[in-house]
Amino acid sequence: MSRTMIQAAVTMNQLQNKLDLIGNNLANSQTTGYKSRQADFSSLLFQEINNMKDPANAEGRLTPDGIRIGTGARLGSTNINLALGAITETGRGLDTALLEKNHLFQIQVTENGVDETRYTRSGAFYLSPVNNNQAVMLTTNDGDPVIGENGPIVIPVGFESISIRDNGQIVVKRGNDMQEAGRLSIVEAVRPRLLEATGQNAFRLPDLVELGYNQNEIIQGTNPNDTLLKSGALERSNVDISKEMTDLITAQRSYQFNAKTISMSDQMMGLVNQLR
Repeated sequence: MSRTMIQAAVTMNQLQNKLDLIGNNLANSQTTGYKSRQADFSSLLFQEINNMKDPANAEGRLTPDGIRIGTGARLGSTNINLALGAITETGRGLDTALLEKNHLFQIQVTENGVDETRYTRSGAFYLSPVNNNQAVMLTTNDGDPVIGENGPIVIPVGFESISIRDNGQIVVKRGNDMQEAGRLSIVEAVRPRLLEATGQNAFRLPDLVELGYNQNEIIQGTNPNDTLLKSGALERSNVDISKEMTDLITAQRSYQFNAKTISMSDQMMGLVNQLR
């Protein structure tokens, strides 16, 4: 196989990954709190081909004697765009929308019997009964506990109403009294590019040992006295449909171009083989 065909085949494989990423963004354009992903490409290693046996002006020559030919491109990284999406009023007391970019709710996800802290921008919360219906727990729409300052937020039953204030404080009404039932633990992603998408609109911390970071260099707490969220509203996806469609067309044209490169190279090789 010629170098040209190898370059085109390698690049086509990586372009398919970008097409999958764009398709995922478009499919989640209406998902609450979804953050778009962007693909960054990088060139693979270059090979130096010496095509000059006796280069002109060899003495004192500054330019290389040969030709540098790359071996294609690869998907260098997938970056998360935590920019704010449009906020839509819902009027539902347990719906919350974060007001600052890079801010995240913390949730607890259990996989294979192991609890793991994950992060999400989706603020559509629900109440799930626990402790033989003696209490309710604040959860996501998937049933995962929402983490407060002291762990999962569990509220004894018997309250008449519940609301979430703009600083994350959860307040319930019992008779004529308003009582604090907990406070949402909202954090800020200092290095959002290091977060790993896990599905279900959530993120996790990467392997900190491998990257040489500690947790505080990626995730930091927020000031509980600040206005952190808006209650009775949800943040919509920040996917820009027009940009995604433009990227889709560009990626498709690049894919077709590389496919045509393989086809033309094959035809040229066939013509050479037919020469007598």
